[in-house]
Amino acid sequence: QVQLVESGGGLVQAGGSLRLSCAASGRVIRDYDMGWFRQAPGKGREFVAAITRFGRIVYAPPVEGRFTISRDNAKNTVLLQMTSLKPEDTDLYHCGSLVNWPDDFGSWGQGTQVTVSS
Repeated sequence: QVQLVESGGGLVQAGGSLRLSCAASGRVIRDYDMGWFRQAPGKGREFVAAITRFGRIVYAPPVEGRFTISRDNAKNTVLLQMTSLKPEDTDLYHCGSLVNWPDDFGSWGQGTQVTVSS
């Protein structure tokens, strides 16, 4: 099973940008479809974006046009570039490996907190 560690979160003003990174170990991510979701403790999960092993991408409507998911199989990482951030993007962001496309996650990391101030 792949182990995942997210980083890159922080506090940013509305309209700002952040780049989240997900480092994988234990298995190589080239064997997996990967994605991001956001979920604070005690709250519901919201799908953000996913990318297949072959580069097919899908975004949730609230983030499409503002977020960009990418993968670097050589570095065993998945990235989420977030621009034009809004206060409603505030959440705990998790990277995960998919068992079913596009939002059925099999394993995920502890998450990185993104806070957008108005």
